[in-house]
Amino acid sequence: MSHRRIPKRKAVLAGAGAVGIVAAAILLPQANASQDGAGEQSGSPRKMSAASAAQLLQQLGKQLGDSYGGAYYDAGKQQLVVNVVGNDNNVNVEVTRAGAVARSVQNSRSALVSAMDSLGDKASVPGTAWAIDPRTNQVLVTADRTVTGERWDTVEGAVRALGDGVARIQKSKGVFKPFIEGGDAIFGGGSRCSLGFNVTTQDGRPGFLTAGHCGVAVEQWSEQQNGAPIGTVQEAVFPGEGDFALVTYDDPNTQAPSAVDIGDGQIVEIGQAIDAAVGQEVFRMGSTTGLRGGQVTGLNATVNYPEGTVSGLIQTDVCAEPGDSGGALFTRDGNAVGLTSGGSGDCTSGGETFFQPVTTALAAVGAQIGAGGADQGDGGADQGDGGTGDGGAGQGDGGVGEGDGDGAVEEGGEGHGIG
Repeated sequence: MSHRRIPKRKAVLAGAGAVGIVAAAILLPQANASQDGAGEQSGSPRKMSAASAAQLLQQLGKQLGDSYGGAYYDAGKQQLVVNVVGNDNNVNVEVTRAGAVARSVQNSRSALVSAMDSLGDKASVPGTAWAIDPRTNQVLVTADRTVTGERWDTVEGAVRALGDGVARIQKSKGVFKPFIEGGDAIFGGGSRCSLGFNVTTQDGRPGFLTAGHCGVAVEQWSEQQNGAPIGTVQEAVFPGEGDFALVTYDDPNTQAPSAVDIGDGQIVEIGQAIDAAVGQEVFRMGSTTGLRGGQVTGLNATVNYPEGTVSGLIQTDVCAEPGDSGGALFTRDGNAVGLTSGGSGDCTSGGETFFQPVTTALAAVGAQIGAGGADQGDGGADQGDGGTGDGGAGQGDGGVGEGDGDGAVEEGGEGHGIG
């Protein structure tokens, strides 16, 4: 795919309800998620898009205080589900009046965030990841196949120490690693990654976003293997608080359309960057595995790669493989969501995959999607108080089943891709 120069013969697909995403002769079904409650009565659950749900929670979550236990988007019903702690009827009324569904739970968001902080202190061993699962109101800890022996005992002990019903462990069949090599395809120093989204920098230069671990590894990138450089890394973050890099085109006159090439002559125009929502339908494009689809299953996730710990990521069940690093995560109606970071498994066996939120990357490097002017969000739906969902790590459409106690080991379900 090419995000840099797109021939005029390519068909442009843009706008909600008009994007027929086609790749490898696969037609993705059109979602009916643009009604946003039109015609619904006030004070009752209403239909809304995942993007609208994220916007609603930015205000509603802050108002609920200690009663807030996280939230997620029910894609099947097109409704926002808000977890509420306690029996304060006024809180339930407030949630319902806003058009969401109130759901009684045990743990507050602040308690679960505190649990994640504790895991960071006691269980930060390579091969582990954790995020808050709003569908089960617990912290889901995932350990890959390298976590055995004393390392497993350390993680399991940290989970048990949190108390009943706070966290549980899930085993992953793969190994957590950044997905460098193979990508849209940009090449440098023997590595291959994927170009994410074209952007405009603060000084008006054209550039693009990709994964931070790609930017840290290589300073200059080319369109072809062993080709002349086309772009130079200006800023890269990895590991730490994110996995993103800004690359500016060496030629300031480079055409850099705000679009994602999804193959077979089809493109999706990208109009803006948005915050992700748990339960949201998303698509990923990478040069290794092409177009794949799935759901957002977690926000503000932490993953412990062998190279170091990365926080603030989006977790999904969209598959990816080496070389997809930096590739675009987006919605069918042209919203930029994330940049492929890494995960476990592949597009045969499935697994967990993590993405850098585009909104936080743009804010950090001071860039804008495309030529700028679109709403770039405010730094991630779950990066501050009231973000949509707290990191649900549910697998597939049904979410992760309820655990029966701390330390209960669950076999990770296979991720699903489209294609």
